[in-house]
Amino acid sequence: MSHSAELFVALQRLLPKHALSRLIAKLAESTCRPLKNALINRAIKTFDINMDEAISDDLDSYKSFNAFFTRELKPDVRPLDTSENTVISPADGVISQAGEITKNKILQAKNVDYSLNRLVGDTHQGKRYENGTFATIYLSPRDYHRVHIPVSGQLLSTRYIPGELFSVNKQTTEALPELFARNERLVCEFKSQQLGHFSVILVGAVLVAGIETVWAGVEQPRPEAIREIDYSGENITFGKGDEIGRFRFGSTVILLFPENCVSLEENIKCSSPVKMGEKFALVNA
Repeated sequence: MSHSAELFVALQRLLPKHALSRLIAKLAESTCRPLKNALINRAIKTFDINMDEAISDDLDSYKSFNAFFTRELKPDVRPLDTSENTVISPADGVISQAGEITKNKILQAKNVDYSLNRLVGDTHQGKRYENGTFATIYLSPRDYHRVHIPVSGQLLSTRYIPGELFSVNKQTTEALPELFARNERLVCEFKSQQLGHFSVILVGAVLVAGIETVWAGVEQPRPEAIREIDYSGENITFGKGDEIGRFRFGSTVILLFPENCVSLEENIKCSSPVKMGEKFALVNA
């Protein structure tokens, strides 16, 4: 670990990350026109956000910074791969890591791994994905921040796991062990005719003002309180590419697939950019 990375992680340990993130959340929800437009303009310039893709480039059409940050895109700017045997990328971003889950370990960065069971918060659920396939997608502040389902499926359950709010950028990922199993996260498990069980995990981070799903709205953080909800009897189903959630700032999505279910595309490797809707993996026959 470099000295600069050690310093960056040390500074994050000292910061009141939850309090800071909740403060940012309040600012991001402000409907004060001068404030929210100033924040939006600053974000566009700082992160080089492509407003040509947004369904509206009129800043006044966004009631708050959060409304802008989770903006809808124009139709057809993210075409879906509709082939029956493909898995699509659930989000825009960069592949942090992807590959096989070795026993109970997931690769976080070179020479750094973490516990599958600790990530999902349940040994029984973790066992489903032993020796399976994973992919970790980092969403930067400039990316489209809606998350979509990679194949058609039914929602079975969610598990909100409270935790830290460390940054999930490359520097922290390489320097802080068990990062994704430390941070606040929402584990969403689905069932598909093609794959059986699979999981989409939304990982919070510093300044993330909220994790939101289309079926339950914004997850309300409660320190030290794990919340498990069984949706298996409610028939909540999604077609491939349907929106399932949103991040209110940059963060990470982790996909988990059972053993021998999928084969990742050759371009799905560390540091590769991805776009929502593009072919991500093939379903094994």
